[in-house]
Amino acid sequence: MKATAQLRELLKGDQVLLAPFTYDAFAARVGQEVGFKAIYMSGFGVSMSKGVPDIGLLTQTEMIENATYIAQAVNVPVIADADTAYGNPLNAWRTIRDYERAGVAGVHIEDQVTPKRCGFFAGKEVIPMEEAVQKIRSAVDARTDHDFVIIARSDALVVNGWEDTVRRCRAYREAGADLVFVDGIQGLNDLETYEKELRDVPRMYNGELPVSDAQRLGFKVQIHRGPMFSLHTALTGFMRELLDTGAMAEYADGNGVKLRKAITATLDLDRFMEMERQYAVPAKA
Repeated sequence: MKATAQLRELLKGDQVLLAPFTYDAFAARVGQEVGFKAIYMSGFGVSMSKGVPDIGLLTQTEMIENATYIAQAVNVPVIADADTAYGNPLNAWRTIRDYERAGVAGVHIEDQVTPKRCGFFAGKEVIPMEEAVQKIRSAVDARTDHDFVIIARSDALVVNGWEDTVRRCRAYREAGADLVFVDGIQGLNDLETYEKELRDVPRMYNGELPVSDAQRLGFKVQIHRGPMFSLHTALTGFMRELLDTGAMAEYADGNGVKLRKAITATLDLDRFMEMERQYAVPAKA
């Protein structure tokens, strides 16, 4: 089954679809390996992996290239951050076509001005609702696969409050968006308001509140930044340990070999080795 059809089937279910933030194909493979049914490619994460903050510095080309690697690495659907669709409605049209070719199952497009910034950073601004509606209409029209999921994200909550946010989300849904996504939710009270004001609209939630809350409130998708953000703590700790002691307890008693084997298993080394044997040129007699 195509990834887009898989995602549509998952969205029909009664359980909230939980997708972890990832930033590259290796992290996506780990997510699939532990059992997640979908993967989320985070713009914050991709920016992080390139060594820059999420303030609109990455281009459409860079994001789509990264999405291609992730989508090719896993067999579960990938939902990708498409930022502001990188321009006007014509750019949105091209963005959808390119993300479709990349193999992702769906994207979200936001109503921030360009250059955008992470939804939890100060200083956000949003474009007029009418302009954002036209981007969503263009994105919907651009689909060649009608199972491809288009999620309309609004960043208006922090900027203009709930009244404008709800008005925008309903307009985006009317324009053809499959789900709406209010970013900038700051705790359970916000989450409950989100459900109350838009309970008749399929919704996505970005946050670290328990999945049980998202399930209770009827959300279709929850993306969770926890695993990705925790990398900073883990990497910092291991780097500091190596610098301070010249060794790492993680590698004692042959654990380095075990870790290498675990990583190569995640990367499917055995399958590639089998292919190498399959396509080897027979030795001459």
